[in-house]
Amino acid sequence: MTKKVYFLSTCDTCKRIMKEVNVDDTFELQDIKTAPINKEQLEQLHAHTNSYEALFNKRARKYKELGLKEQLKEDADFKQPILDEYTFLKRPVFVIGDDIFVGNAAKTVAAIKTKLEQ
Repeated sequence: MTKKVYFLSTCDTCKRIMKEVNVDDTFELQDIKTAPINKEQLEQLHAHTNSYEALFNKRARKYKELGLKEQLKEDADFKQPILDEYTFLKRPVFVIGDDIFVGNAAKTVAAIKTKLEQ
């Protein structure tokens, strides 16, 4: 089973979640700051979510600073900013088998744990 985590090594929340779900050496790790997500990877994530907006981090400081709330109207508008700037990928992103888990909500973390127990 494929197990991969897209995360930010400087993000305490990412580190906490990775520890909580027991990420071990069976996971492929990709620190999106040192190894930014590429177009092919983003397309694979999009294929699971059917939404670039679902993969977009609207809490990023740059989202407000750049006034992107007014600029990003359609789902497709969210794609390029994610590719251009690592901070716009909502994180962490877990890919486990055919399932994808995006973000740090408690229910998302619980779903990751459930999937890993299967």
